[in-house]
Amino acid sequence: MVRSLWTAATGMIAQQTNLDTIANNLANVNTTGYKTEVNEFKSLLYQTIQTKTTSANGERKPSSAQVGLGVRNASISSVFKQGPLLSSEIDTNFAIDGKGFFALRSADGRTYYTRNGNFKFTLSTNGGNMLATSDGEPILDRDGQPLILSSNYIISNVTVTADGTLCYPDELNNPQPIRKANGNAYQIGLWQFQNPNGLEKIANSRFAVTDASGPVINEFTNNNVQKSSVIQGYLEGSNVNVADEMVNMITTQRAYEFNSKAITASDEMLQQANNLRR
Repeated sequence: MVRSLWTAATGMIAQQTNLDTIANNLANVNTTGYKTEVNEFKSLLYQTIQTKTTSANGERKPSSAQVGLGVRNASISSVFKQGPLLSSEIDTNFAIDGKGFFALRSADGRTYYTRNGNFKFTLSTNGGNMLATSDGEPILDRDGQPLILSSNYIISNVTVTADGTLCYPDELNNPQPIRKANGNAYQIGLWQFQNPNGLEKIANSRFAVTDASGPVINEFTNNNVQKSSVIQGYLEGSNVNVADEMVNMITTQRAYEFNSKAITASDEMLQQANNLRR
């Protein structure tokens, strides 16, 4: 009976974690660039009660008798499926169509990656206009450097092409790439990973590189990856499906209830066993 109490308890703990994940998905249903998270479970060790070679008369049995000891959470994976593209009236809002990520330089000096393209141009400490997050953290260009334009440019006239190149109208009002002193165009960096699910999740819809994610892949310098597109004037919405999450929540609630009933039944059976001596 003690085995069933523990097994049902592991089921309740696992379903509570599952509900926590579902609640987080629903809480972020309107979060820009958020990716749905999914719980994955695996069974715990099995206890062998009788091996398949054991029988009353010593004959070989075709199967053994093993009792499972419950369940545990194996992982919580993000579903990196494309979210809906939401129109925005702000020219410095960008959505990514593809597998790429934007890169930003945090205040702690580390580089993080995000699908949230809600950016702003802000005055940099060294002069010029710097493309940054709403918290003022610089967005990195294709060379991994902060993207800073000269103060001579009127920011409202800056446009961005599908490959992330920043353009400015010439005398004939035709957009021309804005170039650095070395002749390279200013281009918003796009980065990919061999295993996005291996990224470490950080607050504010950010991800950090880990050994599991593999090294960062620069789309500009690597021709072996499918290129992503930058769409100006749009944001990528959350890919959470509310209907699916509600169904999952009901299923999780029922599973939690069934496990609690198993604990109640085990407790009642133990009480009956204790009453046999009375």
